[in-house]
Amino acid sequence: MPPRLDPNADILDPAVLADVAAGALRITPEQALRLYHEMPIQELGRWADTRARELHGAAIRTYVIDRNINYTNVCSARCTFCAFRRDGDEHDAYTLEPEELLEKVGELAAIGGTQILMQGGMNPALPLSWYLDLLRRIKSEYPSVHVHAFSPPEFIEFIRFFDPPGATLAEKLRTVMKQMREAGLDSIPGGGGEIFAPAVRRKIGLGKCDAEAWLTTMRVAHELGMNTSATMMFGHIEGVADRIHHFELVRQWQDRAIADLAPDGGGRYMAFIAWPFQRENTPLGRVPDWGAGGGDDLDTPFPGDAVARLDGSGEKHDHPRFGQRVRRAGGSDYLRTQAVSRLYLDNIYSIGASWVTMGPHIGQVALRYGATDMGSVMMEENVVSAAGTTHCLNESILCRLIRDAGFLPAQRDNAYRLLRVHTGAEAPDRRIDDWSAVRTRRLHVQTDQPDEKAVALSIRSTNDA
Repeated sequence: MPPRLDPNADILDPAVLADVAAGALRITPEQALRLYHEMPIQELGRWADTRARELHGAAIRTYVIDRNINYTNVCSARCTFCAFRRDGDEHDAYTLEPEELLEKVGELAAIGGTQILMQGGMNPALPLSWYLDLLRRIKSEYPSVHVHAFSPPEFIEFIRFFDPPGATLAEKLRTVMKQMREAGLDSIPGGGGEIFAPAVRRKIGLGKCDAEAWLTTMRVAHELGMNTSATMMFGHIEGVADRIHHFELVRQWQDRAIADLAPDGGGRYMAFIAWPFQRENTPLGRVPDWGAGGGDDLDTPFPGDAVARLDGSGEKHDHPRFGQRVRRAGGSDYLRTQAVSRLYLDNIYSIGASWVTMGPHIGQVALRYGATDMGSVMMEENVVSAAGTTHCLNESILCRLIRDAGFLPAQRDNAYRLLRVHTGAEAPDRRIDDWSAVRTRRLHVQTDQPDEKAVALSIRSTNDA
């Protein structure tokens, strides 16, 4: 059973928060909004850390070795926050050949990686057989590699592209997803979550599925026994109440998955990861910051806050400049948002730190603000980095960040089972004699060749080159 609710409780009272951290009390949207705005950030972080320790213990924090393979950048959607998509006729539009993709999986397996995260644009030129053949080949050649692939927006477009039988969206999704599951799909990533509030989603996610379709896709995956993750991209036109509404929908649908499906081996959301919008090279990035545009009155609420409602019912006409100004999230806003997510999402096992967007040191601090997982030693990533983010860490650096935060680093798999706990002298970070020589490298090395379809990628630090 979910924890009890007490809407009348003073959420700033340490005794009340002790119950929240222990999993005995569930916070309401109104209480979460008050926590975000009124609690000092360090105190908020301590309570989120207390909740994390209740769930995961005080000793170990984890990471995974995977490869993020973006198999195509051709996309039918026109999201304003995306710098990755192409129409298909540009010189840098691409779709990876299966042989090239399999080579990438082989490179991952060779370094002890356990998972591929495979997502891409929504490419109408690719038939269902392309995906099924690819999944079968991956599982045939690399049976131990976990395939974590195809976000809900991709599945919704699969329905449109392939027109499978079924009277409802869920039935159509089940038809396609079951075939992919049988071909080798293991779990589904939470990409495309963005912000669920309709007023925001209609502004930034042009051509992308709505929240109901996103959540329905994950429900079908859970019914088929697959675990998934949930995500949120914030720090753009949304209000703080929109973020909490997003948390609430994830929590509600997770409650249903646990109640309805867990007894029969069904899936659930295993993790939640939030990251701030990266503006470089994106249409949304050209929108002025709040306060930088002419006529902005900083004594009045940010347009997103004026529109946002905790139930997601805000309308764009509630503020004349909604969508015309952004409020970017810095380190403190990121940590505050993550801490509230840890306290709010009492039924989600793991909260992931987003060092890819925030950098290694904020990612490290996030381990004291409710995060228990540092995500991936990332061999490859193209979507976020196309918007200007280039942080890249190898396994040694990631382990040191975790250890210096006061925890034992451990490699995990997709189900959060521990594979290696790094306690001895053979730990990746303890094999480095001279840390002064270690530097993180840029994730992407841009080329001047117009026919390049891929970008040079590395997980090595300079002393490994």
